[in-house]
Amino acid sequence: MSSRPTALLFDWDNTLVDSWGVLHATMNETLAAMGQATWSRAEAEQRIRASMRDSFPILFGERWPEAEKIFYSTYERLHIDTLQACPGAEELLAWAAESGFYMGVVSNKRGAFLRAEATALGWNRYFRKLAGAGDAARDKPAREHVEAALVPGEMTMGAHIWFIGDTDIDLLCARNTGCVGVLVRAQPPAEGEFAELAPDHYFPDLAALRAALANR
Repeated sequence: MSSRPTALLFDWDNTLVDSWGVLHATMNETLAAMGQATWSRAEAEQRIRASMRDSFPILFGERWPEAEKIFYSTYERLHIDTLQACPGAEELLAWAAESGFYMGVVSNKRGAFLRAEATALGWNRYFRKLAGAGDAARDKPAREHVEAALVPGEMTMGAHIWFIGDTDIDLLCARNTGCVGVLVRAQPPAEGEFAELAPDHYFPDLAALRAALANR
């Protein structure tokens, strides 16, 4: 078992905020506008992983900049009004801040939207840095993206950081940076689901994560 961390880096969407509804709606408006079949909610949850600059060229080919504009205009219209914190998020962040943890966010959501949502929730005070898509030379799971969430000279990558997220790309990011990979989601990992990316720790929700940290 790893020791108590000194820093917590969080994924954003569906780790701290419940984003599947707005992501699903926005993605389907984009797909329809681009003449492609829309996705079910289950498909969206499986396929929305990487940042737009990594995933849209694969989905839309040379027309991906057009799809990007549609996606972002739709998302901008919807995201603040539908913003909802995940259960236990506020309590965890407030407790972790009081306990002295360094906290940051590494998200494949565009940086401007990420910071707007953190502001709307009043969570800016909890995070030293919020690094969104486009804030570094490469997006998550790249090391550069994690570096963008760390204050130079104050925090470096390594096993003293717990990287907390809900998908395989978060676990890969932890592996790429030597951090401890922490999976938080309702469903426990299935046997062999993550192969060599198996999480170092699994928690069914943020309350369980908080309790585990408090007991270290």
